[in-house]
Amino acid sequence: MYRQKGNPAYLFSIVLVAVIGGLLFGYDTAVISGAEKGLQAFFKGASDFNYTDAMHGFTTSSALIGCVIGAFLSGLLASRLGRKKTLFVAGILFFLSALGSYYPEFIFFQKGVATKGLLAAFNGYRILGGIGVGLASALCPMYIAEVAPASKRGTLVSWNQFAIIFGQLVVYFVNFLIIRFHASDPAVVEWTNSVGWRVMFVSEAVPAGLFALLILLVPETPRYLVLSGRDEEALTVLSNINGESKAREILSEIKETVVEKTEKLFTYGFLVVFIGCMLSVFQQIIGINAVLYFAPRIFESMGVSNNMLFTVIMGVINISFTLVAVFTVEKLGRKPLLITGSLGMAIGALGVALSNVITLPAVVPVISIMLYSACFMFSWGPICWVYISEIFPNTIRSQATAVAVAFQWIFNFIVSSTFVPMYNMKLGAMGDSFGHFFAYALYGVICLIAAVFVWRLVPETKGKTLEDMTALWRRK
Repeated sequence: MYRQKGNPAYLFSIVLVAVIGGLLFGYDTAVISGAEKGLQAFFKGASDFNYTDAMHGFTTSSALIGCVIGAFLSGLLASRLGRKKTLFVAGILFFLSALGSYYPEFIFFQKGVATKGLLAAFNGYRILGGIGVGLASALCPMYIAEVAPASKRGTLVSWNQFAIIFGQLVVYFVNFLIIRFHASDPAVVEWTNSVGWRVMFVSEAVPAGLFALLILLVPETPRYLVLSGRDEEALTVLSNINGESKAREILSEIKETVVEKTEKLFTYGFLVVFIGCMLSVFQQIIGINAVLYFAPRIFESMGVSNNMLFTVIMGVINISFTLVAVFTVEKLGRKPLLITGSLGMAIGALGVALSNVITLPAVVPVISIMLYSACFMFSWGPICWVYISEIFPNTIRSQATAVAVAFQWIFNFIVSSTFVPMYNMKLGAMGDSFGHFFAYALYGVICLIAAVFVWRLVPETKGKTLEDMTALWRRK
């Protein structure tokens, strides 16, 4: 018996579970921001090797290697296991990574003694969590897009980005409280360097375990069920969301576009894959994750005394501006938000760059970095994921999404691992100021290029069904 009317509470509940994966994505990638200085101090105490800035750059971004692996695997697993089971695997990986990063000495090493082997083990656990992030980053928006009605898809996928930023805010706050709780301890720095960073990492085990349990309770997506020949199950899910009459109409549209199940990646031409991949590339090379991962260090370099507090404030601003996208993406469309955000980010990045070559009040670079971050949050943050989840035709979505998300993590790794060396570059009389100027000037210019790319090449997808994408790219 199918439902005659859709149940909004049903849709809300399954999307809510899916966005916990987005929260874990944000939590896992941002936890390093509070832990990286303590981690650096811990491994600098090693006696069997010299822990260099380059090693620290790799360690802070090693999870991104896993993200690339997870992203590449996401297409295969999503096609073989389904969206739901793949998300369960991601949850387990998050959980194991949290425990392993907390206690990398497990079985093989002496606790509290920094060695080259322990550094390798720690990075291994971070890469494991990164694989979970790579899977979740591809599958969470895909899952939401495949269950959401066309009129709500942009908004609901944007909630995934809200969850990512909320996860980052939560971990900023958790890190702040962990340090604050021990602020009265005269040995707080020593505690942070030996124990504090461990507590920050293990705190992720709670939401990770919750996600792994809850994902077992949600249904598989209708699109995957049809691809698997399980039409009755698909109709049941669609009826619960849309009502039986609309569900049968949607089911018919889905079946028309999945007659051929094994279409190759470039069946619809090179352009659709190129645009999807370049959206991912631009989302990273505009530099946002360098800011998110190293926010406390950046505020400290600006002369801010309580850098962790300002990191939390930036997190609050970020989540507030993410809501702008959530509530406007279906009204204004995808392209206007991307172009406006790109221009705003360019202004913010160039403002920070200029503050390093001319004397300006300290408030100018602080406001500029927050403007840069806020503009990302209503544009490239959520809208890139909306595009990736909806721009590809049904029969190539899982593999095309996997490629696009893999590109995203590859360039995330490049940006994150090169930021510290680039930020610390020195040149003549400018000293450290040169690196600070160069990094943000580069990001500002790339933001302007991104705006032109969207304006010239990216199609507007507001109001179109996922099945419309097939017709759109066949015409191209």
